[in-house]
Amino acid sequence: PTVLPAAHEPMLLLAITEFVANSAAFTYFTAGALRRNISSNMLPRRFPLQLRTKSMGVFSPQLQERYPDQPMELHLSARRQPLLSCHPDALHGALFSSAEAFVVLPNATRVPAFLLNIDANVMGKPTITGNRLGGTPCLRRGPLCLPHAGLMGLPVPQVKRLETLLKFGLWLFGVPWANSECCPHPVP
Repeated sequence: PTVLPAAHEPMLLLAITEFVANSAAFTYFTAGALRRNISSNMLPRRFPLQLRTKSMGVFSPQLQERYPDQPMELHLSARRQPLLSCHPDALHGALFSSAEAFVVLPNATRVPAFLLNIDANVMGKPTITGNRLGGTPCLRRGPLCLPHAGLMGLPVPQVKRLETLLKFGLWLFGVPWANSECCPHPVP
């Protein structure tokens, strides 16, 4: 039960419960809509990790040896339904995904390279400034990447290096992009 604020002038009050948000996440997950393929030409040139075997050779030297300087693709997908919880100070989310990397050969054949499970805890603090609705997304502490057996596996120390680079890339590009693209939106 939530107490509604006293209205002294006309206003619109919009409330979304965890149930609605988690139901929507379940629907998107069940429908297979939480998938994204990323190719090397989709990343900004300044991104610290380019999707080519040459740059991934730091994490898996045999990849560069087998497929010298070939483009790669990442297939991102949710392994489980994302979860959202509402707290008085912020919205908290848990994302459970996997990233499967493929080498793209000259004949367009895709060769599996490695598979990482990527779990992230995110938090967003909504803000209202003047007539603008905004927010501040951030990653919460904790491990991000978990190595998965199979394919051309990465050793655990290399996964830790890749995790550090992914976190750096998310902080450098992901969070600022989320702040600029998603927020702030004018409030009528």
